[in-house]
Amino acid sequence: MSNIKLVDCTLRDGGYINNWNFGFETIKEIVKKLVSSKIDAIEMGFFKNVNYNKNQTIFSSVSDIKEFITPKDNNIQYIAMLDMSDPFPIEKIEKYDGSSIDAFRIIFKKNKIHEAVKYCEQIQKLGYKVFIQLVGTDSYTESELINAISLFNPLNPNIFSIVDTFGVIKKKMFMQYVNIANKFLNPNIALGYHSHNNLQQAFGNAEALTELTLDRDLYIDACVFGMGRGAGNLNLELFAEYMNENFKTAYRIEPILEIIDEYLNEIFQKNFWGYSLPFYLSASTGSHPYYASFYADKGTLTLKSFRELLKSIPIDDRRNFSTDKAEHYYSEYLQNYIDDKNTLHQLKSSFENKNILILAPGMSLESNIDLIENYVYINKPIVISVNFISDQIKSDFVFSSNIRRYRKLNINKQIKTIITSNIREKVEYDYMVNFSSFACEKNDIIDNSGIMLLNLLVYLNVKNVVLVGFDGYSSDNQRHYVYPGLEYNFGIDMLEIRNQLIKQEIKNISEKIQVEFLTPSFYA
Repeated sequence: MSNIKLVDCTLRDGGYINNWNFGFETIKEIVKKLVSSKIDAIEMGFFKNVNYNKNQTIFSSVSDIKEFITPKDNNIQYIAMLDMSDPFPIEKIEKYDGSSIDAFRIIFKKNKIHEAVKYCEQIQKLGYKVFIQLVGTDSYTESELINAISLFNPLNPNIFSIVDTFGVIKKKMFMQYVNIANKFLNPNIALGYHSHNNLQQAFGNAEALTELTLDRDLYIDACVFGMGRGAGNLNLELFAEYMNENFKTAYRIEPILEIIDEYLNEIFQKNFWGYSLPFYLSASTGSHPYYASFYADKGTLTLKSFRELLKSIPIDDRRNFSTDKAEHYYSEYLQNYIDDKNTLHQLKSSFENKNILILAPGMSLESNIDLIENYVYINKPIVISVNFISDQIKSDFVFSSNIRRYRKLNINKQIKTIITSNIREKVEYDYMVNFSSFACEKNDIIDNSGIMLLNLLVYLNVKNVVLVGFDGYSSDNQRHYVYPGLEYNFGIDMLEIRNQLIKQEIKNISEKIQVEFLTPSFYA
């Protein structure tokens, strides 16, 4: 029967959550508690050719790691990860002397496999154990997987791991990979499993692997509290408990819980990881999880449109994320062209040369209600609300380019609706205008409804616009809008970027149309 060993990856894979910035003392304490838990192996972090920061688990020399594992426990394997997409110069790696890490894990995509074989051979010559991590194993055909194994067998690496990079491998597929690996790997090579939990398959797959009773050692990766990008990883505390109950292992759970309580809970409160629908959608469409993060941060897509957008991305690009690609496909999806010539003609007859009051849902609308009501009473403007309907100021029109918010509106028949053509789901409306005609050219605010409405009014030959409730984004998200459900999920840096871009856009629009702020605004 095989020996089953647990590898903790918190300081490496969990580091995607906090940019590996755990802090010097925290790193030492986490390692100390992991040792106390009697876990079998600890992945200390990434090994990269960068300037070393002792507060991060990104190392640039073997000696950097030494101070975190002294005194060294010889019952534990200490590991660092090397990425073949940006390989560390082999000549800068010190020879193994037993005082620091014992092994390097080498990760590589399919197109880097031959370079990885040569690199691993050089690592072995330096005296280190080599663990092979087959990134995106689900992208390999059966013949490609067999070929990969045949390339590494002559090296006799210590571990060859199936890696579910996108969290998409379900049990049936996983068992197929395991059976192929078990059949073709040299008998003395251990089989590893590295999971991501986007489809909540991590525990079930790992459990199924342990129940096979293979005649080779198994290494199962996990993270304390499941810490990892997106939906996270297999939970170390859960699987250690499972091992104790079913295989008579003696992992100590208390030190792992102390890590959660003393260090990770605080990180979790600031940077959520775990099951979420966007990451489920990224996994179910075979997309890189960064697409899920990127589009979720937009805050404009329903789950149906989210899935539709991901499925519209070519398969090769789904697996290889870049911000430029994500922006391109987002813009392409939104720019669902329609012929709105007749619609614009009708709107122009309603708005041309009229006074317009635009209501946005900022808190200043509530605090200046008397001022606003007085303005409406005296000037009798056409009132257009953006993505909401006020209980206090009667709107003549509501404008939206955001399907999530539009679907929540309780619109009565006295209010006319104007929506943009990116809203593809079946909804009732009075007027639809072409998205790309009025979208902002700046990607970060391409779909900002307020800016799009102003651009539309410029086209309709409106001369004067008065704005209320255009407060600007604030870090005090909970009290930023007059109604719940309108909150956003942008980070602090993105709030500032959006504020500055919107302010500049309104300034540009003001050169074509008179814009007045009736309530306090960052954009004024």
